[in-house]
Parts: sequence; structure tokens; C-alpha cells
Amino acid sequence: MGGAGGVFVHEKGLCESEMVGAGTRVWGFAHVMAGAVVGRDCNICGHSFIESGARIGNRVVIKNGVQVWDRVQIGDDVFVGPNASFTNDLRPRVCTAKADVVLRPTRLEQGVTIGANATLVCGIAVGREAFVAAGAVVIRDVPANALMAGNPARQIGWVCACGERLPEPLACACGRGYRLIDEHLGLELVS
Repeated sequence: MGGAGGVFVHEKGLCESEMVGAGTRVWGFAHVMAGAVVGRDCNICGHSFIESGARIGNRVVIKNGVQVWDRVQIGDDVFVGPNASFTNDLRPRVCTAKADVVLRPTRLEQGVTIGANATLVCGIAVGREAFVAAGAVVIRDVPANALMAGNPARQIGWVCACGERLPEPLACACGRGYRLIDEHLGLELVS
């Protein structure tokens, strides 16, 4: 079943947003709410939920069972693995009314990979081409090209844009070379 503007919406999918780029596919039991922004050529897999206020770049893959909440911003060329979890409230409560609810943003830069079942606590930024391993729980900012694993997630190395772990001296077999800018900012491409 097709959608408006070159967007494919599976007959059992729901796309209420008018801000979805051409070539994007919304699969069965996925829901994109009105007010969500989804770029071109994205793949929103089954049982995913994109809330109003979420912003997704171009060529992003959101695998099955992922919820992308308000204030989550995902850059271009990002992969979000199955059942990865985002949050947007550090103090969620149901039993008491909170007049001072402050939703905190989460930002994923271009080329990031988020592994299956990873959890990203709100208020963080994940740097360009970083790689968050399956099951990791990210509670603080992640430098560009960092390889993160564990609970809480800690940096265990560096990764290339191609996804391979970088050996010292930060040169990949694919031909790319990097240099460390700073422990907090991460790597930059030099060749």
C-alpha cells in the first residue's frame, strides 16, 4: 500500500505525519505520529513508534520494537537496532501530577549505530559514527567514533566509519585514518 509523496505505508502501518520524506517505508504495526519529522529513504520497521516531536534524518533504519520519543533527534545514516530504548524524562511518575516536567533531548549525530536492546537515557549526545553495543546503557555523552559497551556503558575502543574496531595507530584496513581530537570530542578523519 502506498502513501503520499512517495512514502510507502504497509496496510497495517500508520503514518499520521505529513513530514515524511520520499522513499521512506513504514512497515506493519509501526506508527508515526502527526508532528514527527522523518527524512528521505528511511526504514521504519514493524512495531516501532515515532512520537510527535521526534526528528529523524535521512537514510535512517529504525528496526523492530523501537520507540523514538519527543525531543529525540536522530541524524542521517543512523542504524537503531531492534528493541533499542530511548527516554525523555529523568523522573517519570504516574502516581503524582508533575507540573514541572522537563523533557530532555537526546541527539544522535550522523552515522551512529545503536545495537539491539541498548538503552539511551535522555539528555545525552552520541557523537558522529559512534557505535553503542547491544545491551549497553548509555548515561552520558559519547565521543565521535567511540565504541561503547556495558551497563553503565563505558568506552572500550574506537570504531571506523565502516564499523570496524580501530587498532592503534587509529588506521583502518579500509584505508581511513583518524587522529584523536580530545577524549570528550573523539576522533576526526585525517585520510
